[in-house]
Amino acid sequence: MATDYDSPRKTDDDLGEDSLQELQARRADKAASIIDEDLDAGEVAELPGADLSNEELTFRVVPRQADEFTCSRCFLVHHRSQLASEKNGQPVCRECAA
Repeated sequence: MATDYDSPRKTDDDLGEDSLQELQARRADKAASIIDEDLDAGEVAELPGADLSNEELTFRVVPRQADEFTCSRCFLVHHRSQLASEKNGQPVCRECAA
């Protein structure tokens, strides 16, 4: 919030004259003007614990390809170029091996 340094400042007497209701109203006005910048335009905020049982998945799941492996430690699917080693016959990716 920008500060106007040329405007007259309130004295201690002026600050004491503000009633509790006025201060609460100012706080409510400031809180209402805050915008959540984390949300993109058109994005809807979901409440925690919202019932999503009627929702359907809108993306296609592709099975693991011939040139991919599943890491035995992190269980992520990686390309063969990320294979660091095999321990006890189980593949381990470079990140988990580090």
